[in-house]
Amino acid sequence: MENAGRSVAEEVLRMFRAFALETRKSNTRRLACAVLCGGGNNGGDGYVIARHLYNAGARVHVYSTSGPERIGADTCLHRDIVEKMRIPIRELVTEAQLKTAVIQWRRMHVIIDALLGTGFSGDVRAPLISVIHTCNALKPVVKVVAVDVPSGLDCDTGKASNATVRADATVTFVASKPGFLSPAAKPYVGRLIVAGIGTPPELLKKVT
Repeated sequence: MENAGRSVAEEVLRMFRAFALETRKSNTRRLACAVLCGGGNNGGDGYVIARHLYNAGARVHVYSTSGPERIGADTCLHRDIVEKMRIPIRELVTEAQLKTAVIQWRRMHVIIDALLGTGFSGDVRAPLISVIHTCNALKPVVKVVAVDVPSGLDCDTGKASNATVRADATVTFVASKPGFLSPAAKPYVGRLIVAGIGTPPELLKKVT
């Protein structure tokens, strides 16, 4: 989880620096990002990402769709670290909270989607349906980077669900997922970046 989160943070910083150089905009000197964290391991990656981006000097706003009592042990550990660093974590459960969050998101350079991971299948449930639709509506003004897989996309089949993030870029771990090869998945995956997380090459060779 630590390696995965650090890899995504590094990619986001790299993208931002390239954008700043290309546009030469003075207001892009400091990255502003919203990190959306679910309750599973994908959310844990999100908390790690938030920490590394904050340490790199970015303005970081973290949003949680699951309270501390509803998240896994590893994810809870990384959430606790973010809290101890005094990086604000805002709850994102109600429509009222989402409406308040959107005001802030419009000022961001990038939204990081760490809501749902590779274990997802079926249909997205509330409140994530509204959160995902809102992220998509903010494009192209705000860029969206998905962690491992765009939330709502079945990474095995490439099939989109009732609410699926349309990422500008997806940073996936270890290897591309089978579903990403489907032409139907392309509008959701965007630019695909495969990041290493310390997997032994012998194991990777055996699996792939």
